[in-house]
Amino acid sequence: MNNYCAAIDFGTNTARLLIADRSSAGIVPVHVEREVVRLGGGFSDEHGLSDAAQARGLACLVRFAGIARGYGVTHIRASATSAVRDAVNGGLFIEKVFQETGMSLVVIDGEEEARLTLAGVLSALDSEPATLVVLDVGGGSTEFTVASAGKPVFIKSMPIGVVRLTEGFRTESEIGARVESVLNLLGDDLSSAGIVFSEETEFVGTAGTATTVAAIQLEMVEYDYRSVNNYTLHRDDIGVIFQRLSQMSPSERLSVKGLEKGREDLIIAGLIIITSVMDRCGFKRLKVSDFGLLEGLALSETTGC
Repeated sequence: MNNYCAAIDFGTNTARLLIADRSSAGIVPVHVEREVVRLGGGFSDEHGLSDAAQARGLACLVRFAGIARGYGVTHIRASATSAVRDAVNGGLFIEKVFQETGMSLVVIDGEEEARLTLAGVLSALDSEPATLVVLDVGGGSTEFTVASAGKPVFIKSMPIGVVRLTEGFRTESEIGARVESVLNLLGDDLSSAGIVFSEETEFVGTAGTATTVAAIQLEMVEYDYRSVNNYTLHRDDIGVIFQRLSQMSPSERLSVKGLEKGREDLIIAGLIIITSVMDRCGFKRLKVSDFGLLEGLALSETTGC
């Protein structure tokens, strides 16, 4: 009998599945899979999740549940984030998921998302910085977490995500202005909390934008999380990639090695968020983590794993 557990991070843009083997040292990945579902595509305040997005999401979760069953896993910790928690029809979608898969899709708030993400990042980080900042750029929201000695001391969930920005604004300048206005509020909160960053502060990016920019820098044909995890880019490297992609159409970006289909229109908004945060906080380097919410879910004591 195996000792496997499973977790699903069902995000606004990407769904990820982890089958892992438990041990006293933590978890060892056995099967990792992801799919760009774009659950937040066509989202509206009046109607919530679109019919097309729900269909894509259900099909993905049915497939993921089948994979988990194939590994003999009976309990799956599945979480939903911004798109489902903000949708007026989110509850109905959760009911559909349960009826189709038998899984209980649990909606977590921004603070819980940040805490679980931090745990996932720390589980595979190659250093133990005294002060760590984790930026989780999602499809509907972005979480900014400051940790000291491995414990969160400041968490801010911001209403800017790559799907929300891309579908809500027409130009890069409009996206930039929206990001800047939200970061102004972040700056006020950091100041009120007395948080100041130094050159020793480690800045880590997790989720699709961060891993994609690393894959582009590495010119990956086939994504390899082992090469991406803990890979470090300088601010200038990211700026070069941003300028290159911003001069291309979304379809032209698909020819760029390392850029996954489904992110070709979203990557610009993600890069604006990352570079804006780096410039605002004075971070010169970005360390990329392939680990995050998904691994945090598997590690959490409430998974049942």
